[in-house]
Amino acid sequence: MSEEIKQAPAASQDELADMIADSDTGGRNPTGISAKVLWIVPLLWALFQLWYVSPLAFIFNIGLFNSTEARSIHLAFAIFLAFLAFPAFKSSPRSYIPIVDWVLAFVAAACAGYIFVVYRELAERPGLPTTEDIVFSAIGIVMILEATRRALGPPLMVVAIVFMIYAFGGAHMPEIIAHQGPSINKGMSHYFLTTEGVFGVALGVSTSMVFLFVLFGSLLEKAGAGNYFIRVAFALMGHMRGGPAKAAVVSSGLTGLVSGSAIANVVTTGTFTIPLMKKVGFSSEKAGAVEVASSTNGQLTPPIMGAVAFLMVEFVGITYTEVITHAALPALISYMALVYIVHLEAVKADMKGIPRRNPPKFLQSLTSFLLSFVGIAVVCAIVYYTLGWTKVAFGDATPWIAAVAMIIAYVGLVKYAVRFPELATDMEIDVLPPAGETIKAGLYFLLPVFLLVWCLVVERLSPGLAAFWATAFMLFLLLTQGALKSVMRGTSETIGDQMATGLKDVVDGLINGSRNMIGIGVATAAAGIIVGTVTLTPIGQVMGELVEFLSGGYLILMLFWTAVFSLILGMGLPTTANYIVVSSLMAPVIVTIGAENGLIVPLIAAHMFVFYFGILADDTPPVAMAAFAAAAISGGDPIKTGLQGFAYDIRTAILPFLFIFNTEILMIGVETWYHLLITVITAIIAMLLFAAATQGFFIVRCKIWEIVALLLIAFTLFRPAYWMDQLYPPLVEAPAAQIYEVAKSLPENSQIRVRVVGIDFDEKKIDKIIMLPVGLNGEGKDRLSKAAGLDLREEAGKYVIEQVQFDGAADKQGLGDLNTGEIANVVIESDRPAKQWMYVPAVFLMGLIILLQRRRRPSIATA
Repeated sequence: MSEEIKQAPAASQDELADMIADSDTGGRNPTGISAKVLWIVPLLWALFQLWYVSPLAFIFNIGLFNSTEARSIHLAFAIFLAFLAFPAFKSSPRSYIPIVDWVLAFVAAACAGYIFVVYRELAERPGLPTTEDIVFSAIGIVMILEATRRALGPPLMVVAIVFMIYAFGGAHMPEIIAHQGPSINKGMSHYFLTTEGVFGVALGVSTSMVFLFVLFGSLLEKAGAGNYFIRVAFALMGHMRGGPAKAAVVSSGLTGLVSGSAIANVVTTGTFTIPLMKKVGFSSEKAGAVEVASSTNGQLTPPIMGAVAFLMVEFVGITYTEVITHAALPALISYMALVYIVHLEAVKADMKGIPRRNPPKFLQSLTSFLLSFVGIAVVCAIVYYTLGWTKVAFGDATPWIAAVAMIIAYVGLVKYAVRFPELATDMEIDVLPPAGETIKAGLYFLLPVFLLVWCLVVERLSPGLAAFWATAFMLFLLLTQGALKSVMRGTSETIGDQMATGLKDVVDGLINGSRNMIGIGVATAAAGIIVGTVTLTPIGQVMGELVEFLSGGYLILMLFWTAVFSLILGMGLPTTANYIVVSSLMAPVIVTIGAENGLIVPLIAAHMFVFYFGILADDTPPVAMAAFAAAAISGGDPIKTGLQGFAYDIRTAILPFLFIFNTEILMIGVETWYHLLITVITAIIAMLLFAAATQGFFIVRCKIWEIVALLLIAFTLFRPAYWMDQLYPPLVEAPAAQIYEVAKSLPENSQIRVRVVGIDFDEKKIDKIIMLPVGLNGEGKDRLSKAAGLDLREEAGKYVIEQVQFDGAADKQGLGDLNTGEIANVVIESDRPAKQWMYVPAVFLMGLIILLQRRRRPSIATA
């Protein structure tokens, strides 16, 4: 960290030190006993988390903890460290820990640990809290709010308090949002003593999965992988126009893969990338904005997604592999477009890249590219088929054989790496190092990532256990890499000295990982208060009604207001808490109102929609925390940096709207390889054209009509069904008598659209289209009854609603509120030409624009 600070150009060293500490590990650096405590406790926390997720506890049958006990211990560690590591105010001492903070730390940890002590008694008397329970709950919630304020600033604390005020003051709210508030006993019990609030799913995911991935990222950084990623990105792209900015996008993306915070990502990579971007011609604001946009997008990129991937597994109810499959293409095209935007900025300003030490000739470059491409294809093929047959050939012995193979590969790659110079760690780059040497000097850093993917995809381990084995390999790597390099290079340093250095790196990595988790631990607890309010009050219904009122029933306006509310709710919140808040409140709104408008919105699409806009709050003024961090490094104006960052992120902002209407972008409904190929290619081209339109520059500067045409082409490639809908109706109505026949013919776990007419208990006429699940294959009547909770009876040719199962899918769609009702007709998809035919005029128009712009180009610019 100190080396990064020394090279920072705009902010003072003290300011950057404070920023890095405040955004990650706490602002205090005490001495004496306090320092030892802040060394020992995080180390114990890391060891506890490793033990909890490891198979060793089950093998030796000691130290077994159930999820409730583990969550309690996890929060006790996090909140204890929050009061010790983070000062109460900017003026509070940082060189020592005041007595009051020691007292608060022990009180907060005792409240968190209370659940560990009495959880069995609580299970025996559910809903009957004692006075002692309420006292511990009330003090515990206050401690969580204060710890959140210290670790993350006021935003999340304020949001949690507002939600609690709404919960307890419901009877005094305006009529439109009023409700009968719970008693203090019920509220405290709900928030703190059950799994509906603080100790709910969010804290559970933080305990069982998130910690290990944050620890894995910390150990990777400590081993030097972060520096390796940055160096590789610059070696490969630094020579291009605006090369440092392109490299910043790639390196921030790679760092964001395992980072849990956009702000931490900006601070970590920005101290290196922003000065180099300014060096080749980017203004302070644009250099900061590029870093902000790329760091923010890193939170949207699999496999970690700022730890949100694991929360989605729990909230959406799909597998981890499905989550990363759905998230992959949007993240890919978003990053490709950002690199392209940087290229256009560089071309417009006639920027140059950083010179290479030994510039290759064109033929050498072409040969190198082709060999690299072929090499990657061969390696991928070998890995793919290796993964396919090892499980069959070796059965239960596969993990052991894979472990031996990993160690052999590790030793081999380290031996290969020592042939090349050690990667530099200084911040200044005047001449780019050879790309080949840079890549080869750290190939072994890719092995832990490969192991993580192996465990998740091939072994099908839980995310927590997969992260454990990847982390265990990282510990082995940290311990041995120095000693192996020393032996292989024949240096004078002894193996013992190198192992001692490796052990110190291991301990430091464990401690840093724990301190990086303080904010996430208290954030998931505080977000549990918000989730508890959603389940305790009708606020979810209120938000839905508010969005529906503001949108006037128009679906696109509904999505717009949902995006706005997600941006507001996400301001100032860390990634995990951000997702918990916006998904709890806004995702159900999209699904419900979409259904009322006849649009099938998969739950994962709704969650991805609100997550994207929640994350974009990091570069959206006036809060824009990532923009403020980047501006401190670049010396630019933070508001202008945020506005420029959001301008770069417009391409990210349109994606959620597109994959609501075209779920193929999320890989939903893509069944064949050629369908996948078409989807990927058209999505990439569309995003690049959209980026060009927003920059007003394609091959040359665009005319107004060309910008409009590029936007039209991009829209057509992203959503060809829109134009086909204008020519052929997408849906047609069939008689209600066909409802069972249609339900029987639908695939498993799909939905059926029906139009319902009737009168509710307020004598209000109802006429709306709803969608009902049909579950597994079977007879149509049975599928509707079991999956949708709806029973019909035929009466004089009509299909009258006879019974609606309480809290079933039909009830949630409002059919339980009908006094009398019937199925008027069934809405089915029409038989029409494939929507992909709309690509033909779009491609023709794109070719025309390319032809016209090439004629206006004065000379061919190289990138």
